[in-house]
Amino acid sequence: MRRLRTTVVVGAVIALAAVGCSPSKSGPGGTNPTSGIGQAQTAVDPDAKGPAPEVSGAKKGGTITVYSQSTPNTFDPTDVYYVDANEIGKLMWRTPTQIALRNGKAVLVPDLTDLGTPSADGLTWTFKMKGSFKYEDGSEVKVEDLAYSIKRSFAHDLFANGPTYQLTYFKDGDKYKGPWASGDTYAGVETQGTDTLIVHLAKPFADLAWYMTFPMFTPIPKAKDTKDNYKNKWISTGPYMLDAYTPGTQLKLKKNPNWDANSDAVRHQYVDNWDFKWGAEDVANQKQILASAGGDATALNYSNIDASLIPDIEAGKKSQLVQGDSPCTIVLQLDTRKIPLEVRKAIAKAYPSDQIWQAAGLNDYVAEPATTIMPPSVAGYKKYPPVADLTGEGKGDPAEAKKLLEAAGKVGFELSWYYDNTKPISQQTTAIRKEALEKAGFTVKPIGVTTAELRSKTSDYDAPVNMGQSPAGWCSDWPTGSSWFPVLFQTHSIADGSSWGMLQDSALDAEIDAVAKLPAAEATVKWAELDQKIMGQYIAIPRYYDKLAFVMGTGIGGAEGDGTMGMPFFLNMYVK
Repeated sequence: MRRLRTTVVVGAVIALAAVGCSPSKSGPGGTNPTSGIGQAQTAVDPDAKGPAPEVSGAKKGGTITVYSQSTPNTFDPTDVYYVDANEIGKLMWRTPTQIALRNGKAVLVPDLTDLGTPSADGLTWTFKMKGSFKYEDGSEVKVEDLAYSIKRSFAHDLFANGPTYQLTYFKDGDKYKGPWASGDTYAGVETQGTDTLIVHLAKPFADLAWYMTFPMFTPIPKAKDTKDNYKNKWISTGPYMLDAYTPGTQLKLKKNPNWDANSDAVRHQYVDNWDFKWGAEDVANQKQILASAGGDATALNYSNIDASLIPDIEAGKKSQLVQGDSPCTIVLQLDTRKIPLEVRKAIAKAYPSDQIWQAAGLNDYVAEPATTIMPPSVAGYKKYPPVADLTGEGKGDPAEAKKLLEAAGKVGFELSWYYDNTKPISQQTTAIRKEALEKAGFTVKPIGVTTAELRSKTSDYDAPVNMGQSPAGWCSDWPTGSSWFPVLFQTHSIADGSSWGMLQDSALDAEIDAVAKLPAAEATVKWAELDQKIMGQYIAIPRYYDKLAFVMGTGIGGAEGDGTMGMPFFLNMYVK
């Protein structure tokens, strides 16, 4: 979504214990739930109205407890970019548009506004509010509050983690620095009357209505903005509001009495309270939830199931496992500025995918070998024949890789990357990779750093390494190719810190811009073509598509996965 910072979290969550795990690539029971893709489904319903369709069997009341070892980094809506805070935010923040799930299909629908009307040249979008709305305190949501939230998003010095599409696409996005540094006057947004929001663009952005689903666009009254303290006490427009918050540890939500179900096409308010708890070990939480004793019957854990618990699932607990797609592809980056193409091909030839799959504890419930850039959940995904050795699987062939190096006159070429030297799985997978590449004739110098250092080291594109920089994967900001290619593969992606392969190709920049200007239906096919073309440049070693597999207690109903986030879809859940 962005510089999708969620991928850092995804990489950590997927590092499962290698217990009872097999490198088999077929799905549980011999089938693979995502292998028949090219079927990724998205749709648009501009006429959707509240109330949201009732969930069959739903009841009101009770508390759902949600566990995860990984902790959301912020709840300032402008700064939210991780998938966990984004999904939780749907309970609290309404946005101009929103994504509904209908039979597992992502459908873009109106929320506070309609889906917007672009001008003929695509440079001006007009959004009309769909009624009157209230904040948790009963005060009115004003169209000026929507405009203010947009202006606030440009204060990237304060909200450095948030999405950045507006900096590229919105008019004067490269000049305006937010209301504190640049004042309230911004040429990229205006309001008309009491219900009309107008966004001016620097270049066409066909998927703007999808982007407007982000928490960043939830209305914020300027008079109630506490700047960098807003992350500790924010204002709700959704069915739930802040009850108590201890950053890094716990978030309690209660019902918002001023949310109107009749105006909301997506959300429900079945549960009385939500209790999010972070920091405790995932495996321990998941064991408790599977046992479902006492309050654990109405609890869930949104980290993917640990491999050690798969025997429990297969021995009678499958009804407590929710599976689904994720919007993420995980890769090993190759810096094309520093590694010639023939050398990148040799790396791919030698790469020990199967050994790393097993050492990392990956399994068919949580991962599927990747062969493309876009994952199956994205419209435009095409399962084209894998590019040579970029198959996401195989034991690698160091001998043949060495022949490629010899032919290129590059035997002894040095490869280096950062790894977490405090984590056993990171140490083990690094050792496997190092051994395979050394057998292929490379000089290999991995650099061990602490967990605390890793993120800053891998995000430094000027660091003295040539592999494995961040993002180590990418997750869709919305389920189309425009949240992938303009963000990952244009020259500006390097300065943005969101590049795969560090490509600097003006012709490719222009090609991506041309596709981005097309209507969504036409762009879908073109994104698939670009996927195959860029993969052929060996910008990364594809590893796997992340998949969703979370456990819930026996007392929870209405649970399903949100394939646009790779998270549980909280909005339909209830206590049985």
